[in-house]
Amino acid sequence: MKSLATSLLSGFVFGIGLAVSGMTQADKVIAFLDLSDAWDPSLAFVMIGAIGVHMALFRFIVRRPSPLFADAFGIPTRSDIDGRLVAGSALFGVGWALGGYCPGPGLVSSASGSTNALVFVATLTAGMLLYHALDEAWHGYWTTRVAKAEPEKVELEPVKWDQTEMTVSK
Repeated sequence: MKSLATSLLSGFVFGIGLAVSGMTQADKVIAFLDLSDAWDPSLAFVMIGAIGVHMALFRFIVRRPSPLFADAFGIPTRSDIDGRLVAGSALFGVGWALGGYCPGPGLVSSASGSTNALVFVATLTAGMLLYHALDEAWHGYWTTRVAKAEPEKVELEPVKWDQTEMTVSK
């Protein structure tokens, strides 16, 4: 119950921050993303402020043995850039530029009943469901067809490594 109350309070404070900063105004976000003559740089200050708070507090927070309301920190360990990351980033950017919302502000704006925000959240949900269906089908294909196929048997000759001459001989 404590975790649920904390999540609700955090979400409420986050939503207020998004509304106060202008991130829930799709036109303002699109004006920020459009680098033409009508560019509105005001949201850059929102990002700079968020990055500054994160930089100042992150190293102090992770020194704790665990978060206040969880068993462990969920810090990503992967550092590679793969096709899924690039495709997801591209979809995120295109959706943000076309709709004027990213997921957080879109959800907050949908509470107002805005048609644009509701359409954005509906397409966001449809995209997430489509991703999971395609991902499951893709992994199902590879695990049932490819992974279960008989591997080709290859005979390998033993290799002897001569460290003094740095050569490989058969």
